[in-house]
Amino acid sequence: MNSALNQARRMVVKIGSALVANTDGQPRQPWLRNLARDISELRNGGCEVLLVSSGAIALGKPRLPEAVLRRLDGKQAAAALGQPLLMSALSSAFEASKLSIAQALLTLDDTENRRRWLNARATLNVLLEAGTVPVINENDTVATAEIRYGDNDRLAARVAQMVSADHLILLSDIDGLYTADPRTNASASHIDCVDYISPEIEAMASDADAGGVGSGGMKTKLAAAKIAFAAGCTTIITLGDRDMPVKALREGARATWIKPRVTPDTARRIWLKGHLTPEGSITVDEGAAKAVAEGASLLPVGIAGVEGAFDRGAAVAVLSSTGKVLAKGVTAYSASDIRLIAGKRTGEVEAILGPARRPAVIHRDDLVIDR
Repeated sequence: MNSALNQARRMVVKIGSALVANTDGQPRQPWLRNLARDISELRNGGCEVLLVSSGAIALGKPRLPEAVLRRLDGKQAAAALGQPLLMSALSSAFEASKLSIAQALLTLDDTENRRRWLNARATLNVLLEAGTVPVINENDTVATAEIRYGDNDRLAARVAQMVSADHLILLSDIDGLYTADPRTNASASHIDCVDYISPEIEAMASDADAGGVGSGGMKTKLAAAKIAFAAGCTTIITLGDRDMPVKALREGARATWIKPRVTPDTARRIWLKGHLTPEGSITVDEGAAKAVAEGASLLPVGIAGVEGAFDRGAAVAVLSSTGKVLAKGVTAYSASDIRLIAGKRTGEVEAILGPARRPAVIHRDDLVIDR
């Protein structure tokens, strides 16, 4: 299984607060430098990497009174203080490996709202194409108790789903899932591979981290793995507190692998086919119909007409000139904008709608062919 990492094309690595910060609120700079070397080796091998990092609150806490930290707004203030410190520590670590990093702060709504989801995915893809390592954290300064993830394991899984990653690595304080908590049960045995997260598997998870710095335990890691599993992404839970933990994993370090039966591309198309209820329709000419059937994106030049009133991020049906449903997809333009650019070439779109427009009305990754 470990050799599969050598073929990975896109990976999300999640690190928790206990790996980022000491209990006194200082960054663990030597470990972070080794992590940067780890990610540099992955990138040199052709794998794009996104880093989901906790630690802002842990780094910011020493700068606020204990009484304040017991309140939600106190934790949010600690995040505001700690986020620049987190990025500074990571910038220093990655600079030694000659890698650029970029910050992206997300909330739950950013991955649940289709328009925000599209925006976030497009931004992350551009950052990856530019050769940077996106560093993602929950936007704790604005997230409330009702809407926040509460841990970055599930955020990492949503990011993996968003960017169609093939591997999600959750660096933990333990080397994987056991039949019981090995810290309290000497008879607990390690589980190397899981092909389905059953209630029995979930019952084996423990609630808490040992160090007391982070908020996520094995239960949140399995919850994250279920999200990734549905997206066709393999989740690996392994010990993070060692030099270059991903390299160790590639060389055979113990871990729990949770492997789905489908690829990210297949899982995404299954989801699109089963969950999109069209809010409108786009009629295309014969050339576009053929291109879409062959797996191409839908461009403005091939659009002959639009029905309905829908916003960007809506699910729509793609119709032939005879009204046959060819595909369903998520549109990058509103109905009113599509009417303005229908039949236009890509170079004309900017003159009509302004700069910074995406070339495809529906990207091929957001299209599922109706068969």
